[in-house]
Amino acid sequence: MSSKEEALAAALAAMNSGSNFFDVTIICTTDDHQAEYWMDRFRQGLLKHKSGDDSSPYPMVLAVSEDWNDSGGAGNGLGTLYAFEKAAGLAKSLYPQVDLMADLAAAKVSAALYHTAGKGTRLAPLPASENNNKPGVKLPFPLRTPGADESHGVQSLTVLEAVVKQTGIYAASRKGRLSVFWGDQVFLPTATFTSPPTHHIDILCTLGDSAPSAQEWSDRGLDKYGVIACMDRGDASGGPMEAAQVEKVSHETAVSMLQSLGSIKQVGPSLGSFSVSAAFLQALLKEFDSELKAKTSKLDTDPHFWMPLTLPEESYVKLMEQKGTDIDTSKKHYQRMTAMKESFDLGSLGLFGAVTVGEDACWWDYGQLKLYSKNSLLLLDKDSASTALLRRFLGLADDEHQVGSQLGDGVKVDNISYVFGSKIKNGGSINNSILSQVSAGEVNTDGAIIVNCAAKKITAGKGCILYNLIDDSEGGIVATDGQVMVAVTDETGSSKLLQSRMDIDGGKAWKQKLDMNEMSFEDVHKSNKNANIREIAKKRQENYDKLAATL
Repeated sequence: MSSKEEALAAALAAMNSGSNFFDVTIICTTDDHQAEYWMDRFRQGLLKHKSGDDSSPYPMVLAVSEDWNDSGGAGNGLGTLYAFEKAAGLAKSLYPQVDLMADLAAAKVSAALYHTAGKGTRLAPLPASENNNKPGVKLPFPLRTPGADESHGVQSLTVLEAVVKQTGIYAASRKGRLSVFWGDQVFLPTATFTSPPTHHIDILCTLGDSAPSAQEWSDRGLDKYGVIACMDRGDASGGPMEAAQVEKVSHETAVSMLQSLGSIKQVGPSLGSFSVSAAFLQALLKEFDSELKAKTSKLDTDPHFWMPLTLPEESYVKLMEQKGTDIDTSKKHYQRMTAMKESFDLGSLGLFGAVTVGEDACWWDYGQLKLYSKNSLLLLDKDSASTALLRRFLGLADDEHQVGSQLGDGVKVDNISYVFGSKIKNGGSINNSILSQVSAGEVNTDGAIIVNCAAKKITAGKGCILYNLIDDSEGGIVATDGQVMVAVTDETGSSKLLQSRMDIDGGKAWKQKLDMNEMSFEDVHKSNKNANIREIAKKRQENYDKLAATL
């Protein structure tokens, strides 16, 4: 077995152990209804287990909303700080004996924060069907939890649950740190995930083995990404290698900007996800206390935290000028961050470092409709190495194609398709498809994804996605090749059909009303704001169960 295969095997074993989760899981949501939903969802599902002393409040789930005064939002920098502060207050209200910051500073606990905000325009119309709860979009895969009884059916795994399951492997090595992740990408590292931290700030990235030449820089497309550059500063002390962050620059520009810091040793695209020590988290909270109280500024981690902390002033100002920020503003902010850095006691750790996930890590992105389809249907490709990894991530045996399902004698299923948590009574033909939580009298499909749908009859062509549909008509649901059909349910339990096609980019079509719909995706998003998604989920399930009982 190669080192890559060994690393992947170790990561998958850890993800499926049922015990690798952070002591504190913080979910940053758009509104209070979403926060309540995720508190319930995780407590009853993926994070239901408790390990160790039952009297301990850990592990705990803390879901909070970003109630920022500025309509532009806090940005992921201030948003991270605000979410942690708010979560610490929630922890104290739920568990009076808990001081989250003190426990983190004492390295008693590990904490992870998951950012879930955003409209999900490129994933449209699926987030609309979850009433703007983008991380609650269901994948056509089973949610498997330790000790769960699947004889009574299974739930579908949500995008956020997949991310939480995957990132939990970093928990054991990150006591005393806050780790921050984004909610729509799953990756399997081919590098170690258990190494102790060497820096107060570290960034996940895909580092190459050596410094790239100008041609390699271009070939790898590094000029199109925010990248992390590890620097050789000629320090023979053996201390941790420092890194710097630059955004979308050529090899020549990067070398010029960083030459005062040393020579570039390794480079790779940044994943954006990072972790900070409790000490540096406290320093950031103190530095930006006024902004956090006013709740009106917007600061992001890369341009406002990491770049001014790691780049020379001239290079930083030049990059920010390209972003439209005037020189005086950039200089003042740089000097502010420099003063903070100079007053901070590093101790035995470096300031800013890189944590590689491996240059050939396995990726599944669910942030776009076409990628949702592609990376779901990946499960059907028997000859792909990535498919084997996906099955193992989901806890599926090689020959396990049906989980918690009841299929009538007349239902024909090929040896490629998967059927999870579904009941199909009478007949039909299921080919090259994935069904999850489907109740129907008859299903005929070839190359489709069907999630949480109930109907007397379902007919779906190649590339179709049917989602959250409940149809009691005699003809049932009929979808032609490439058609995307979802239901948007309100708090009364009534639903409206929203459609798209696989060749439509929801981001580009966000503001326009498609001929097949009564409203634009943007208008549906506005109508879904502050929807009580727990109540809607309850109504939708009641409607589903009522129809399923008649089939």
